[in-house]
Amino acid sequence: MSLRPLHLLGSPVLRERAREVGTPTAATAAFVQDLFDTMRMADGVGLAANQVGVAERVAVVDTRDGEPIVLIDPVIVERYGRERGEEGCLSIPDLFGEVERATRIVVETTALDGSRVRVEAVDLRARAVQHEIDHLDGVLFVDHLSPLKRRMLLRKWDKQRKGESGFIKTLVPAAEPG
Repeated sequence: MSLRPLHLLGSPVLRERAREVGTPTAATAAFVQDLFDTMRMADGVGLAANQVGVAERVAVVDTRDGEPIVLIDPVIVERYGRERGEEGCLSIPDLFGEVERATRIVVETTALDGSRVRVEAVDLRARAVQHEIDHLDGVLFVDHLSPLKRRMLLRKWDKQRKGESGFIKTLVPAAEPG
C-alpha cells in the first residue's frame, strides 16, 4: 500500500488545470494504485491526481456499487438529467454543500492499456466522476455554490484551520490489532 499526502484547500495545485497524460505507462498504473490506496484510506469515493499534488489528468472513483473507475484524460461526452445532492471533498474535510450535477453521464477516457473507452455512470457514480473531473480542471465543489453559501463554508473552513499551517494532510494507516 502506497499512500500519498492529501493537498488541502489553499494548496495551489488544486486550482491548476491538470495536463494530459497521453499513453499510460507502468508508472501511470502504479500511480493509479496509489490513488486508490489513498482514497480508500481516507474513506473517500473519488480522488484526483491534483489532490495528491500531481497536476496530471488522472482520477479514480469507487462508490462500491460497481467496478472501480480509472479516469485518464477523461472527457464527458454525454449528460442527462439534473439533481442537487450533498457533496464533500477529501481536500476540504468535514465541509459539505448542495451541488447540482447531471444524473447520468458518459465519459470517454483512456484505459491503462492505452485504448480509449466509454464509461457510463449514474447517480452517485456520475456525481463522483463529475466531481473528480472538476478537480482536474482546477474546480472545487465550493465553486458551484452560491456566493453566500461559499463564503459561509470558507469562513467555517478558516475557523477549522485556525492555528494550522500548510496545506498537506498525511494519512497514517491504523495500527494492526494484535
